[in-house]
Amino acid sequence: MVVYGDSRSGNCYKIQLLLALLGKQCRWEEINVLDGATQQPEFLQKNPNGKIPLLEMNDGRTLAESNAIISFLAQGSPLIPQSAFDYATMLQWQFFEQYSHEPFIAVARYINLYLGLPEERKAEYQSKQAGGHKALAVMNQQLEKTPFLVGEQLTLADISLYAYTHVAHEGGFELVSYTGIQHWLERIADQKGYVPMQY
Repeated sequence: MVVYGDSRSGNCYKIQLLLALLGKQCRWEEINVLDGATQQPEFLQKNPNGKIPLLEMNDGRTLAESNAIISFLAQGSPLIPQSAFDYATMLQWQFFEQYSHEPFIAVARYINLYLGLPEERKAEYQSKQAGGHKALAVMNQQLEKTPFLVGEQLTLADISLYAYTHVAHEGGFELVSYTGIQHWLERIADQKGYVPMQY
């Protein structure tokens, strides 16, 4: 299988981290999102939405959306809870990541890290700070109660939210006051097979 991704992207890093934790490998094709590679006809045939990450299977089928990809790759592993309630709680956190976390923290990071915080985007960058801190506070509240987001065990929810949280400072979000998150970041980095984001 082939993963098309950008090593600086948290959404793409989710897949790299998951594969490392599971001891699996896929061929990695580095894609530069700034040079229009995802908008080329060849790529749009694979994903009409023109976004990465994208998983291409040996038979030519493709799967987009980072949380869908990691769900597929983790089937049968302990990272997907067996109980219906815990499974739904994992999904709850993954939806939270896409709707309440990523639009603030990842976008602020993109404006700063990818674009160099241009003057014309500074107001947008600043507008992301309050929403990002709200998301971090919600996470921190849970992580002061349980070691991982769904409870005692690492799940895909943690991988989904770790990706952009551990580099949140690159979007202007300092984590010093979020002690629950800080300890959680350490627990994930201590997992067997863990790999850091490389860019």
